[in-house]
Amino acid sequence: MTDMITTKAIRMQRTGGPEVMEYVDMELAPPGPGEARVRHEAIGLNFIDVYFRTGLYPQLLPAGLGVEGAGVVEAVGEGVSDVKVGDRVAYAARINGAYAEQRNIPASALLALPERIGFDTAAAMMLQGLTVQYLLHRTVALKAGDTILFHAAAGGVGLIACQWAKVMGVNLIGTVGSDEKAQLALANGAAHVINYNTENFVERVREITGGKGVSVVYDSIGKDTFTGSLDCLAPLGMMVSFGNASGPVPPFSLTELGSRGSLFITRPSLFSYASDRARLEEMAASLFGVVGSGEVQVEVRQRYKLADIVQAHRDLEGRKTSGSTIIVP
Repeated sequence: MTDMITTKAIRMQRTGGPEVMEYVDMELAPPGPGEARVRHEAIGLNFIDVYFRTGLYPQLLPAGLGVEGAGVVEAVGEGVSDVKVGDRVAYAARINGAYAEQRNIPASALLALPERIGFDTAAAMMLQGLTVQYLLHRTVALKAGDTILFHAAAGGVGLIACQWAKVMGVNLIGTVGSDEKAQLALANGAAHVINYNTENFVERVREITGGKGVSVVYDSIGKDTFTGSLDCLAPLGMMVSFGNASGPVPPFSLTELGSRGSLFITRPSLFSYASDRARLEEMAASLFGVVGSGEVQVEVRQRYKLADIVQAHRDLEGRKTSGSTIIVP
């Protein structure tokens, strides 16, 4: 077994703003039983990282950050048979520590990366692509002809959703914050786009649907859009609240669902849907299929060096990014 190594990594001693993240040298032990050491070629940047950094999602401190990466297996621990040294792998797992040149991770979280998919693409798509997979195929079994509302349609998850919905024959109405982002969402397959800074999205959804409303709303914005999202739903519609970019949804009365037509609501998590290894492999095969075929294209629109992670978080929280962003070790 290899000896202890030193790797560059991001660590935080306390929760707070971007400045709590420190770029440090970290001692990395050999992988333990069931673990593999991955040398990252690219790392994903996601809003869930902000939730952990601020303490909205609690974790023991001191800690690392980052749940998504792609790279090469450098070493394996006892009992590992799913991957071997030299394998190209990618992952999205609720085990923080991806913000590092190398890390140890349970081998059960790693997925073999097809040769036709590059490391940058993989790091940009695993969390976001698997999220879209479960949102469109599992949380609600969408079918051709359905009309849905998807907030933040020009974000990393949103652009994948725009394309995948079009492949499925689903009419996706997207909301965005600028005309530039509106053009981006349309170019990626959105049927309609609403600029929420210049238009009332509830009124526009009613106009587009002839007053009927949509069957599903996918909302990763949270506090600022929650009530409006409920107002966009047709009777018996499903509200899928899967993020809190503007802050957590405040407490509300269940009668709000009844008065709007017996609505349904769910707060799903990728890590619940992917907790079973067989299901994770099915979801990944679905994602790798549409990306490998070119039906869904994942464009890396921003790159940051690992040493520049503070600026990356500032840009992410300031909504200065669009599409997918990666960190390069």
